[in-house]
Amino acid sequence: MTPPPASSGPYGAYSQAPYGSEGDQPLVRPYAMTGGRTRPRYQLAIEALVSTTADPAQLPGLLPEHQRICTLCREVKSVAEVSALLHIPLGVARILVADLAEAGMVAIHQPGGSGEAGGTPDVTLLERVLSGLRKL
Repeated sequence: MTPPPASSGPYGAYSQAPYGSEGDQPLVRPYAMTGGRTRPRYQLAIEALVSTTADPAQLPGLLPEHQRICTLCREVKSVAEVSALLHIPLGVARILVADLAEAGMVAIHQPGGSGEAGGTPDVTLLERVLSGLRKL
């Protein structure tokens, strides 16, 4: 059996392959971004709104993923939008946003905070979602 040929790149022979819209950055596995965690520290709805409360001077001390979320959420975004705009899985976005909320870097605005409906979804919201799905 012969050994594989030596590669010239630091990541092997495939390091020269394009990574699509991500540029020439190597692929980072989602579990690496979350430290191996698969669940956020507390339940976070996908429609929960996120806004940055961090001072821009604090951002350089954060992980790159956290910096990107804080920068993106200068305007209020939902957790689902954060996931889609940063091209990261929804579960990973939930964990990273929950980490930032725990550190006081973002504010979370959970839906249904008034508690008037007794925990049941708002019918108007459900009708809007259904209408949007039908348009797809």
